[in-house]
Amino acid sequence: MLAIFSLLLAGLGGGLLGCSSGNPVAPVAPEKVSGVAVIVAQSATVPDWLEAVGTVRAAQSTQIASQTMGNILGIRAQEGDRVQSGQILATIDDSQPRAAVEQASASAAAARKEVSSAESELALAQSTLKRYQQLYEKKSISPQEFDEFTTRAQSAEARRDMARAGQAQADAALTQARTSLGYTQIRAPFAGVVTEKKTDAGTLASPGMALFTVEDTRRYRLEANLDENNVRLARAGESVSVVLDSLDNAVLQGKIAQVVPAADPASRSFLVKIDLPADARLRSGLFGRARFARGKRSAIFIPQSAIVERGQLRGVYAIDANRIAQLHYVTLGQVSEKQVEALSGLQDGEKIIAAPGDVDFGGKQIEPRP
Repeated sequence: MLAIFSLLLAGLGGGLLGCSSGNPVAPVAPEKVSGVAVIVAQSATVPDWLEAVGTVRAAQSTQIASQTMGNILGIRAQEGDRVQSGQILATIDDSQPRAAVEQASASAAAARKEVSSAESELALAQSTLKRYQQLYEKKSISPQEFDEFTTRAQSAEARRDMARAGQAQADAALTQARTSLGYTQIRAPFAGVVTEKKTDAGTLASPGMALFTVEDTRRYRLEANLDENNVRLARAGESVSVVLDSLDNAVLQGKIAQVVPAADPASRSFLVKIDLPADARLRSGLFGRARFARGKRSAIFIPQSAIVERGQLRGVYAIDANRIAQLHYVTLGQVSEKQVEALSGLQDGEKIIAAPGDVDFGGKQIEPRP
């Protein structure tokens, strides 16, 4: 019985040994995909620029402040309202300034009457002096009498001059009172849009208190910062391309209006103001990128259709010498029309699939389209 069991074990071992010594399993051939559009990534010389971020602001913007003290009676403009130059935005209690105008008007009227009276008196004194001068020349009156009438005429002229000075002072006081009365009506200094209302009716206004912010919407600028090493790239009067992300990456041709000569001590950067062309879509606060030219450089651009997205990563299907496609993750840079720059992950002359779409080409053998 033991002998039979041993023979069975020997036969089983031999069978297993015979199975293990057979030919290895052949590798599975990769799947072939035919008619795929393939392109060659090639480097090209392109303009090089420095990109500086900035903010769109109105070229003319002002805070409107109160110039007098008094309770605000009414607000006639709100944020977003379009206003005209001289339009009333708010009114302040004018009871005291109006009383001051009435008092100054009365003083000015009295001063005018005083001048009229002094001029009449002077005219009479001069006429009398003229008659007595004729008598004096005929020796009909004594020198003492003639000197007396001469002195009267001079006194009348001095009184007239003093009355005129008083009238000028009264007129100046009236002008000042009317100006103070005008301060009770807060007006727009130019046509634009109210971007901020900082007070409400019933508030006690005081000189210097900000009430509104008004922007001129006809002209906008991009204000960008350049560090001290690159400020040389910005020169007043030069054209600069400005990209606005929120306007579908619209590219506007701006012109450098000013390079502020003093650097920000905190960031060591210089403020560059770039005038933008008229565009109804522009608003204060938009994010923008200014491109300052700094020569030429070599870059690899590929079609945006070749880009494959995997979560937060982006890549392209590169084809090796055996025509096997592998996903290479790339770092992308500047966008130019329908092309995008590959900063890393792709070599010059490397073949990639032009438009993979949603198809997974990884590990497949590619038969390029003729």
